[in-house]
Amino acid sequence: MVAYNILEARDNLSRIIASVESGVEATIMRRGKPVARIVPIDDDLPAPGSGAALAAWFAAHPVGEESRSPGEIEAGLAEMREAGA
Repeated sequence: MVAYNILEARDNLSRIIASVESGVEATIMRRGKPVARIVPIDDDLPAPGSGAALAAWFAAHPVGEESRSPGEIEAGLAEMREAGA
């Protein structure tokens, strides 16, 4: 993994992306503290923001039997509003 400060990252973004494409992860630092990481995308995963990504998330997080009906949710919200929450 290679670390860059924000100014270096801004000035060398194309070079950083090329190195990430070759498998090297990059960390972006602000005042010596890591704030972001640039990593290669796993081609087996759907693109973030796509319908496929949302479907994959729901497949990985199925709704269990503990789920509440819309009426139960509305009643809970009404109670919270009345309590001033």
